[in-house]
Amino acid sequence: MLLYLVTGSALVLSALLPFALKPLLTRLGVLDIPNERSSHTTVVIRGVGITVAVGIAGGLVLALLTGLVPVDRSIVVILLAMIGASALLGWIEDYRGISIRVRLGIQLGIGAAGTAALAWTIGQGYWWIPVGALAVAAYVNAANFMDGINGISGFHGVTVGIFYSIAGMLGDQFWLTTAGLVVAAAFAGFLPWNLGRGFVFLGDVGSYLLGASIAALAVAGLLSGVFLEYLFSPVLIYLADTFTTFLRRAKARKRWYASHREHVYQQLTDVGLTHLQASLFVTVCSVLVGAAGFVLATAPAPLAVACSLFAAGVVVLYLYSPALIARIKDSSVRRSAIDS
Repeated sequence: MLLYLVTGSALVLSALLPFALKPLLTRLGVLDIPNERSSHTTVVIRGVGITVAVGIAGGLVLALLTGLVPVDRSIVVILLAMIGASALLGWIEDYRGISIRVRLGIQLGIGAAGTAALAWTIGQGYWWIPVGALAVAAYVNAANFMDGINGISGFHGVTVGIFYSIAGMLGDQFWLTTAGLVVAAAFAGFLPWNLGRGFVFLGDVGSYLLGASIAALAVAGLLSGVFLEYLFSPVLIYLADTFTTFLRRAKARKRWYASHREHVYQQLTDVGLTHLQASLFVTVCSVLVGAAGFVLATAPAPLAVACSLFAAGVVVLYLYSPALIARIKDSSVRRSAIDS
């Protein structure tokens, strides 16, 4: 019953607070102006990720106050600090802007400090600190890069949150189950606002929040002994899209941090998919790879190989999906021309 109360509070806060926040953001001028690289054509309110942050914070604080995670209170407090600091950094970026070097330095600092605190609390070696710092900074930026169409970040938060909650149950880490469900509920509350007629954006505050939430839970889970496959597989599609896009741009000697429309999910909209269709395709691929990873973690060798090949196939299919869809559409047009 307490778990329902905690997740329900995160959902309600995230779903209702935009009613009050939207007018304030409009007065502050926190707006997204479309340009040639945008996936939208109208001015949109951004920064509504603040409500998701409040939802996550409210849910986790309630979990602490109700004693839902009595054994692991220190882990939850550290997660709250890491997630809150990242969201604050994102808000500063939304409202005032901040240089790339400073932003990256702060992201690495949040990851390093949080990992050090987690390592001390859980009883792991401090050699994990650079690993955690890189993981947090990398995934915060991955989530930011991938937040370019309606629905994609909300669905990702829900998907990974649910997977991590299951990982917590399987790994006997109830704090992870609780935190995963809170993250999923908070992003679920945002989805109607992002997909509805008067849609709004998470902004950097929301995308940084998404990346930090997932990375912090993953680092804490790994240090607590949760299988790497449980933590890595649900985010593999996001990482594959980000990494391959980075490689293409680096090979072409383009600035990796500059705005562009070269991610796979952006190419999917360019070949005709709607935002919702592209977001759902990314989500389905993430679910398939995540499910394969969960089976792989404890499977015997033959099944583990099959799961690995299946996951690799889904990743390859995802990466080449824009070209495949474009080819299918081109073939259909040619057949129609011949028939007419």
